[in-house]
Amino acid sequence: MKIYTNETMIKRNRRIGQILMFAGMAVLIVGMVVSFKAPEQTGITLSTLLGGFLFSQLGFYFMNRFGRSPGTHILLNRMLKGLDSTYALYHYTTPTNHLLVGPAGIWVLSPRYQNGKITFSKGRWQQRGGNLYLKLFAQQGLGRPDLEISYDVEKVQKHLKELLSDQNIPAVQSALVFVNNNVEIDIDKKESPPAETLLGSRLKEFMRKCAKKKPVPLDKIELVQQKLAVGGEVLEEAPDNEEDAD
Repeated sequence: MKIYTNETMIKRNRRIGQILMFAGMAVLIVGMVVSFKAPEQTGITLSTLLGGFLFSQLGFYFMNRFGRSPGTHILLNRMLKGLDSTYALYHYTTPTNHLLVGPAGIWVLSPRYQNGKITFSKGRWQQRGGNLYLKLFAQQGLGRPDLEISYDVEKVQKHLKELLSDQNIPAVQSALVFVNNNVEIDIDKKESPPAETLLGSRLKEFMRKCAKKKPVPLDKIELVQQKLAVGGEVLEEAPDNEEDAD
């Protein structure tokens, strides 16, 4: 499997997250000092506390996506390890963060760290249980992945049409991938989520099943990969028939 990764972007955004978090803490400390030493300065106190909170939240946003170790791109690499060289995985080099292109098709992958119980009902995913503090203050709530994924799919489709205007492009599909081992997915068979919803441990098996059930012609896949690889660099390539690291 060929893997393309924009390491420069990852390092830059990780650094931005660190700076914002430290800046938020510093501003919060200033606000607390002002509140003790000059309690009558309520305007300054509220402004610094609000500013510190906003900086901290922005820092959490960047750190959750780029500051974790291992990062989501590393986790996806491990989960898909063993796919052959007909597959290409793109991290932060296309209009979406993570894109897989191979015989299984073109897939927008949306990895999530949430734990607890994940359900889908009335057109929306919901998270039950999990750490309340992380949901409220560390931006680890599930949010609206349906909107995010739909937007990413549209961006990828538009990008591919620009690159391959006269070609019959395979449909862009999507998967919501939960990488936390402490998560339970419970979706009624009568429900039809707008994106495949599965555990990270099942991702590779799922892609192989898709490739067997309805494979995309290799000539189309190779054409898409060639266009997406323009200006990119293969940072890692797994050999064909690589043993699974279970």
